[in-house]
Amino acid sequence: MHVDNASRWHRLGDDSLGAVRGRLVPRARLALWPDLSTDLAAVLASLPDEDLVEFVWEEQDGRIFSTVADETQFAELTARIAGARAVAVLPVYVDERSPLFTAVLPDDDGALRARWRTEATPSDRDWAFLKTLRRGQAVTGVVTEIADFGVTFVDIGGFTAMINIPELSWRPINHPSDVVAVGQQITAAILDVDLVRERVALSLKALHEDPMLQIAQQVGRIVTGEVTKLAPFGAFVRIEDRKDGFEGLVHNIELATAPVERPEDAVQIGDRLTVKITDVDPTRRRITLSRTQAHGLRAQGNRPV
Repeated sequence: MHVDNASRWHRLGDDSLGAVRGRLVPRARLALWPDLSTDLAAVLASLPDEDLVEFVWEEQDGRIFSTVADETQFAELTARIAGARAVAVLPVYVDERSPLFTAVLPDDDGALRARWRTEATPSDRDWAFLKTLRRGQAVTGVVTEIADFGVTFVDIGGFTAMINIPELSWRPINHPSDVVAVGQQITAAILDVDLVRERVALSLKALHEDPMLQIAQQVGRIVTGEVTKLAPFGAFVRIEDRKDGFEGLVHNIELATAPVERPEDAVQIGDRLTVKITDVDPTRRRITLSRTQAHGLRAQGNRPV
């Protein structure tokens, strides 16, 4: 049975009982299950729609393997065990896991020395809580920590979940503290529940509409914004009057009527430009702008590919 997240499987028979018994040490925890099934199709048909189970299978060379998986991994494991000699699918939850019998081997002096927990451990409580969570579910919690590497930790009912920085906001941010603060109560959507590693990933932005979709409806509009940074291929202009406003790119060919090799030949950081929104790609988070089209001018030269 599992001890410190590790287990080992054996097949017992008249010819192997002695060899298996010789490999077991005192205080080993044992669980005896019915033999694996050779009807692979029937076993796979019994898989639950959504749950965590333990796959146990025997390769053609007689080696026995096991792994714990959820419904997102069933297809991959089905392909992996397609050539197995025999297989079984077992529940992992204590209240559903019922082997034929369990046992603990005594010490060499015949005394049985084993400790059994009668109260739920923190891990037991975490598992019970995690089983109540589902992807897409909205949960409310309190921000407990903001790590230097950009991950925000949130207490959701005694369990610590995480929000990676890309899931904090649809808008560009430099640090999680631009959006949340320690001690703040927030509501977020569950992105994933990993029962194996006991992790929950949250998304703050998933509960809000992407504001770039509104920008996408403004293609063709002429706006004025500040140049925020320069790149070899063009200048970035903030097209919203807010600190975290979206920025669009004006390619060098669209900065002036005469071709420029560098954007600084036409503009500087802090300049205010009047530009036309020519394209918005919410998926790639890209906004394309044109200064020449905003002024009704035609740029000379070839647009870069």
